Amino acid sequence: MASTPLCLPTAVLVFSACAALLPASARAGDTDPVLPYRPSVSSPAQLPVAGQLELEFGGLSNRSGAGAGSGSGTTRRDSLPYLLKLAFSTEWGLLLGGEAQVALGEGGTRSRGVGDTNLILKRAWLIDDATAFGMELGAKLPTARDTLGSGKADATLNAIYSKDLGPVHMDANLNVTRLGAVDPGTGRLQTGASASFSLPLAAQWGVTAEASGTRQRGADSSTQLLAALSFSPTKRLSFDIGIARAARPSPGAASYFAGVVFPVAALW
Repeated sequence: MASTPLCLPTAVLVFSACAALLPASARAGDTDPVLPYRPSVSSPAQLPVAGQLELEFGGLSNRSGAGAGSGSGTTRRDSLPYLLKLAFSTEWGLLLGGEAQVALGEGGTRSRGVGDTNLILKRAWLIDDATAFGMELGAKLPTARDTLGSGKADATLNAIYSKDLGPVHMDANLNVTRLGAVDPGTGRLQTGASASFSLPLAAQWGVTAEASGTRQRGADSSTQLLAALSFSPTKRLSFDIGIARAARPSPGAASYFAGVVFPVAALW
């Protein structure tokens, strides 16, 4: 049976409801702020407050193909990405993420199901209040059907440098991924780089701009530009909305996203 793709407004309603239903025990009497990793591709070097389980959840709609701007001949992929973050200390933490649901439409076919799952071990080195380095060792588990994912496991090593440049916060990432599934004539290693810059506009508002890209032997290189707006009504709740556009390869894919970050529980 053909399935109806997920729509971004529906996703916004879902994660807004999740935030509204956040247990009072996770909100009341506790002022530890959240540390959003959304909405950029780049990860910050820092970890959340130790013992505070944080959830990032949102909606993502991606359109690619010759008709990405008009809707004709377009491949559409809608998903509900999530990320659970738990730090054991200021130096060590675990991340568990993936896509709670994926809807893929290509030509006259439609498919829907759970996406792949990512498990990441993270180490942070805090140099001072403005500078930090980080390292992430991650594995992508092929929990999605072959039509929605690669069907193979990947492994990624990501190096991170975070720095406060006056009011601007920068996160720079450099990574290499060993791909489990590759096309004939292409390399198994894919390198990636990204740099994200965030600037507060007011007490509760901020903007993010980012450039990122990947390289793989025998395949077209990719380049993406991202812009996002964030709103944090409290230190423990942050919303974001934005757009990303691929500059390479052409024709570029366009992505539209929105999300929320909030604490689920204080485990210790």
